[in-house]
Amino acid sequence: MKITVLSGKGGTGKTTISTNLSWILSEKMKVQLLDTDVEEPNTHLFFNIEFQEEIPVNIMIPVVDKDKCILCGECAKVCQFGAIAVFPKAVMVFENLCHGCGACSLICPTKAIDEKPKRIGVIRLGRINGNLLYGMGLMDLGEPSGVGIIRELKKRMDDSADVVIIDAPPGTSCPVVESLRGTDFAILVTESSPFGLHDLRMAVEVVRTMEIPMGVVLNKYDSSFREMDEYIKKEGLKVLMRIPFDKKIAYHYSKGELFTKYISGWRDKFWRMYEEIKEMIG
Repeated sequence: MKITVLSGKGGTGKTTISTNLSWILSEKMKVQLLDTDVEEPNTHLFFNIEFQEEIPVNIMIPVVDKDKCILCGECAKVCQFGAIAVFPKAVMVFENLCHGCGACSLICPTKAIDEKPKRIGVIRLGRINGNLLYGMGLMDLGEPSGVGIIRELKKRMDDSADVVIIDAPPGTSCPVVESLRGTDFAILVTESSPFGLHDLRMAVEVVRTMEIPMGVVLNKYDSSFREMDEYIKKEGLKVLMRIPFDKKIAYHYSKGELFTKYISGWRDKFWRMYEEIKEMIG
């Protein structure tokens, strides 16, 4: 089972849910936790991880052979990211805009475009304990997109794991879509605020478009913000868990600790959430 934990905005509690759920499930089954927030991964702060492997991630950047190029402009037309510009006497490649899709080299009629590797980041793989595996991506400074790193990290999913939990980046952009791709269930984490509701709407739209079953976790729950409950009821969304604003939870989070280890009752609630997810997947 592959479960992706996401939110429309940062700071709602994605990491709180993914780390605690991974730890609790690993008590009885083999789990792998993947952090695909490659711009700012932070799940590793909650565990003592024995990293075993670091793998560089490259994309292929076009290199134009001036002797073969006829300046037809087909490469610039096919590039969706504006990474190639064709001028009357030369072709210019903007490497920071290139996503390494390879379309330009495929369409070139004179085969004037070759490719060279360019590093965009690394993935790190390790183990937290006997039942809990870990992987994270880390994008190099100045790179425009981490999608390639996420794609490579997901290729390292452990086939022997009973559950893979993916801690997605915040927002609803391309890295989130790549994190969701191929997943069995989406946990949408939100907070009781106008900003939380606004971005939850966008996240729900993305997950529905991808036809992935989903449920909602209300973190820092405030029953007085009725608009959130009204929206969830209107959309027919399943509330998997309500976590109140609790200074004890915030205290343990600030120290890089899993609050389920210290506050009684929450372990059972996370197990019940997992059982509900299994039922919803069918």
